[in-house]
Amino acid sequence: MKTSRRPKGLEIVYEDRDLIVINKDAGLLTMSFHRDEPQTAERILTDYLRKGAARSRLRVFVVHRLDRETSGLLVFAKTEEAQQSLKKNWESVEKEYRAVVHGTLKEKSGTISGYLAEDKDQFVYVCGQTEGRWSETQYEVIRENKQFSELKINLLTGRKNQIRVHFADLGHPVVGDTKYGLKGKKFERMALHSRCIAFNHPHSGKRMVFEAPVPGFFTRLMS
Repeated sequence: MKTSRRPKGLEIVYEDRDLIVINKDAGLLTMSFHRDEPQTAERILTDYLRKGAARSRLRVFVVHRLDRETSGLLVFAKTEEAQQSLKKNWESVEKEYRAVVHGTLKEKSGTISGYLAEDKDQFVYVCGQTEGRWSETQYEVIRENKQFSELKINLLTGRKNQIRVHFADLGHPVVGDTKYGLKGKKFERMALHSRCIAFNHPHSGKRMVFEAPVPGFFTRLMS
């Protein structure tokens, strides 16, 4: 069932009995581990399903996450069975992102690979094999100017903050990334967007493909 509703902070782009696919705004958390965030995509969608019925047990189940400042496509399950099916087959999921990074890249396409680890302050960094998890990010420059490059990115692995850390380590941090990027200059948001996702439906097995338009902020940077 296709839909196009917009509860606060997100747009529901598809919904059926098993799942909900949304286009998340930058600034909205996927979920909160400590239940201390009043507005998350998980809570908004659970409230949407319950339709104001406080005693309802309906809820959404998190399948994967996007960073708070990353916009774009995000998949939630409506049942635990659908959640587990999607997670079990997550390696077959195709994920395409768009990003604008600082500077111009010498290599206009390629794959960034290496090991990533996370410290106690939740800061992800490049490390050696013994302490980290293998990660791969495939990219292609689709346009550039004197200041920035817009990239098409395919995630070959799905580590926390992977795109942001890989390009920061390469010397081309994502525009607006206050955690791993350049300090000082302010931007209206971080220029990272989940543009396309393709996966097998947890019930029918049919291949599902969704796209979310690239935000206008990217075009303004590149113009």
